[in-house]
Amino acid sequence: MLQQTYFASPFGCIEIKGSELGITSVKLTKKETCPSEEAPPELRECVQQLDEYFQRKRDVFDLKLDFSGAPEFNLAVWQELLKIPYGHTTSYLAIAKALNNPDSVRAVGQANAHNPIAIIVPCHRCIASNGDLHGYYYGLDMKRRLLELENPMSFGRQGSLF
Repeated sequence: MLQQTYFASPFGCIEIKGSELGITSVKLTKKETCPSEEAPPELRECVQQLDEYFQRKRDVFDLKLDFSGAPEFNLAVWQELLKIPYGHTTSYLAIAKALNNPDSVRAVGQANAHNPIAIIVPCHRCIASNGDLHGYYYGLDMKRRLLELENPMSFGRQGSLF
C-alpha cells in the first residue's frame, strides 16, 4: 500500500511517497506550511536520509526505489543519473552517449523532467555540455542551490561542469 509523508527541507516542503517496495516519489510541494506528522515506517529511512543530505552529512542515498510502470528509456536514464557522484555534474549528451544513443539528448532531458524521485535520483546534476543550467522542474535557482549545497567550493554561478 502506498504511503505518504512530508519533510520540511531548507528548500520547502517535500512530499515523499512509497511502499514496502521502495520510494516512488520525492517532490517539492507548494505548501506554505509542511505538515508535521510521524512518517510511516516505510518512509522513515527516506526522511532520515534526506535530512542528513541537507545537513551535508550524507552524500549517497541508500534506499529502495520503486520505478514501477516507468518507460524503459527513462529507467535507463535514471540509472545513469544514480551514477553521478555527489558534488559533480555531467551533461545530457554524456548520458546519451553512455546509453549508446548520442542522438537522444532531448529524450534524456525529457526523462530527467519526468524523474519522480527528485534529489535522490539526482537529475539536478545533469547540465548542458557548455556548462549552462537547463530544465529543472523546480526552477534553475533550485537546481543551482542544490549543486551549491553539494559542492560549494567548486560550483560556479555560471554553471560550469566540475
